[in-house]
Amino acid sequence: MEDTFPKMRFFSRKLIKPEDLNAHGTLFGGSVLAWVDEEAAIYVICQLGKGNIATKFMSEIDFVSSAKLGDIIEIGMETVSLGKTSITVKCEVRHKFTRKPIIRIDKIVFVHLDEDGRPKPHGIKKPVNR
Repeated sequence: MEDTFPKMRFFSRKLIKPEDLNAHGTLFGGSVLAWVDEEAAIYVICQLGKGNIATKFMSEIDFVSSAKLGDIIEIGMETVSLGKTSITVKCEVRHKFTRKPIIRIDKIVFVHLDEDGRPKPHGIKKPVNR
């Protein structure tokens, strides 16, 4: 059977700068989570071909390793499932050159919303590979 969802795709890269570091001199978790939420939202908008979405749920975040000043990281997304009003993706952030994982998130759920902020069917049966 042919897989209907695209595999993990890495679109964004970030250079770790001084303002991205925590008190221990490694990548601050809050910075990477903000990047993940933004990248996931962009990915979902591209998959659905429409905006007006909101992050509904993020599963456990597995901090596997860290990054340091000057490292380049990349953020990958993969579609897991489509609901009537939702889309679920998973994420991996890794070092660009070693491919060593930094964080993994198995489920990030977004909901498509109407003009009043209520869940609205998105009408998508298969994500668009954009």
